[in-house]
Amino acid sequence: MGKKAAAPAAPAAAPAEQFDMVFHVQLAHGSQTKQVRDFTNVQQLYENIAKAFDIATSDILYCTLNTHKIDMARLLGGQIGLDDFLFAHVKGTAGIAKVTKSGPALGLTISDNGAGFAFVKKIREGSIMAASSVKVGDHIQEINGTSLQGCRHFEVARMLKEIEIGSEFSVSLVSPKEGMTDVGARTAGGGSGTVAAGAGKKTLRMKKDGTAEVVEVNDVVEKLKTKIDDMLEAFVGIRDDELSGQIYDFAKAAAEADELGEKLDTNLSDFEFPDDFVLDVFELVEAGGK
Repeated sequence: MGKKAAAPAAPAAAPAEQFDMVFHVQLAHGSQTKQVRDFTNVQQLYENIAKAFDIATSDILYCTLNTHKIDMARLLGGQIGLDDFLFAHVKGTAGIAKVTKSGPALGLTISDNGAGFAFVKKIREGSIMAASSVKVGDHIQEINGTSLQGCRHFEVARMLKEIEIGSEFSVSLVSPKEGMTDVGARTAGGGSGTVAAGAGKKTLRMKKDGTAEVVEVNDVVEKLKTKIDDMLEAFVGIRDDELSGQIYDFAKAAAEADELGEKLDTNLSDFEFPDDFVLDVFELVEAGGK
């Protein structure tokens, strides 16, 4: 008998899509351009930036994407577009603001840099804080002499909320260092122009568990997450891109609002989300998915 013909070889699997994980960065007050790579979370990113510029990691307050300005709409969160240019804002002048809490709402939105520094993300016009010396972008270092090093933004927001109405309190602040004033926003090639943060179709998503992955940007989902972020600001006084994404994932998987509430109570109990927030998020995601 003749030899049996060999089966044709299976086609080789398509190679995995490769990305050059190199990001360009400058210090927001002015510097040469450096490159950073090999990081999977925000803390590692700050460490790599600090090493590149020979500064202390603890000097970095936060990063903005594609602009050196203190633009909270371009703030680095848990993900970076593969074309984004990073600007690191570092510690500048320190000061103390005295504030009288004349009402329950201070008009302040708090965020944090993912590495232990809370800062002011938004001040509502006409609010108590708008009449103080506190500015958007300021790092909140202490409240009434209590250090906030290592505190998350929701802890700082809660501390401010618990201050007795009618009392005066002090806030120790550190403003970002200022420098460049006439430099345009960066494009994906390092030129000048206007680029929306995360404008690239693929982004590097950094997770708090220390892993990172490249994900495709879905405009509909991103808009829903932004709306959840708006609701976080209204209900809790904070904004957090990664938290909004986590809440979206829970809502998308929930069959009803009660199931979402149980998920939030189990996994995010520190935030003490009210029932109205849970219901509004569930209805938003349910309607957005149709």
